Amino acid sequence: MKLKMSQIFCPLVEKKPVGRDVVFLLDGSDGTRSGFPAMRDFVQRVVETLSVDDNKDRVSVVQYSRDPAVQFYLNTYTTKGEILDTVRGLRHKGGRPLNTGAALQYLRDNVFTASAGSRRLEGVPQVLILLCGGKSFDSVDAPASALKQLGVLIFAIGTRSSDSRELQNISHDPSTALSVSEFTDLPSVQQQLQSSVEACDTCLVSMCAFKDRRWHDFLLVSSPAHFFKVGRDVVFLLDGSDGTRSGFPAMRDFVQRVVETLSVDDNKDRVSVVQYSRDPAVQFYLNTYTTKGEILDTVRGLRHKGGRPLNTGAALQYLRDNVFTASAGSRRLEGVPQVLILLCGGKSFDSVDAPASALKQLGVLIFAIGTRSSDSRELQNISHDPSTALSVSEFTDLPSVQQQLQSSVEAVVIDVTPESPTVLGMLTSMTSCLRACLTCFTYTEQKR
Repeated sequence: MKLKMSQIFCPLVEKKPVGRDVVFLLDGSDGTRSGFPAMRDFVQRVVETLSVDDNKDRVSVVQYSRDPAVQFYLNTYTTKGEILDTVRGLRHKGGRPLNTGAALQYLRDNVFTASAGSRRLEGVPQVLILLCGGKSFDSVDAPASALKQLGVLIFAIGTRSSDSRELQNISHDPSTALSVSEFTDLPSVQQQLQSSVEACDTCLVSMCAFKDRRWHDFLLVSSPAHFFKVGRDVVFLLDGSDGTRSGFPAMRDFVQRVVETLSVDDNKDRVSVVQYSRDPAVQFYLNTYTTKGEILDTVRGLRHKGGRPLNTGAALQYLRDNVFTASAGSRRLEGVPQVLILLCGGKSFDSVDAPASALKQLGVLIFAIGTRSSDSRELQNISHDPSTALSVSEFTDLPSVQQQLQSSVEAVVIDVTPESPTVLGMLTSMTSCLRACLTCFTYTEQKR
């Protein structure tokens, strides 16, 4: 089944996108002193990908702690070189407490304005990327809401010291709030961030050109239900080694919550759970149960396997040979998307490269979630795309990434042939895109 972008979204404008106004808001409080160089490097890497020299994209950087301090506005520099030189020279601001709410309000009143270089009134997408290393001392709700009403797309990235719910509230959609253990891990989410921004750009450009068509036509064409009809075969691979004993109840709860969202009873989605340490142990196959109730009952009763060492490579190979097969209930040859969700709490004792590659060649979409005890590079190598590898401090924090995971899984569009399933691409949450489109459409209508 092949779906083109033109089938998913309403017809896009033929002219090229108008660019973006991108503002970085950096936590410069006392608590981020050691992490600031990594934040600065992250900004540089993102700026490198922008089209500044031809005036498509504009950039501003603001640092804050108790009060915000503008490093430069959207209209301060007109070349990428000037921006990069200034970013390289940024110094940590320092200070406390962390007033994220006040900083957001300041951006609303002083940065996302025409006098500061914002092209919002010209219909250019407004993007805010927040890097935050702690919980705000003041309230963020009203200022964040004010920015969203202005049409600003907010992408928040926090660390384990941040408040995940606060970042989700700040973000234009909760599924776009990202998390890293430390700011030094920011490279692991860069591609994910950029994909989210670019996907929203697509919707914004589409909707800004949306003139005579009706909203219900757009929603009919672009809704996930329109093209996710074939269901999925979802396999959970759980780290049951000695190191995850205390975290296993949280892993089990996470599986239950994800299963609750699946369509099992009408045979669209199938589920399997495998636990592993030295060796893998199948809890049940894709064709063991046909109702959600049976699956949930079994998951609730799962017990921690135990054992060592952690052989993630052997477990992946076992799935390739014994679980993603027709005899075990896999519908791969029928064109049904094959999804693997790995929860891993440590570094593998054996090599994961060849087994992970074998699964990908089979067409399996791998989403890996690790903790601070995991090897982030290893999880990125395992994942079907490095940007889909997620991280939490402990397994008890899994609820903070559930929506993010589900959005990624639901947004995968597959180009499948019976012989060689391949990944066509990944879009971010349709909800976030539709909200962005609504903002843009409303604003466009107000200008008429």
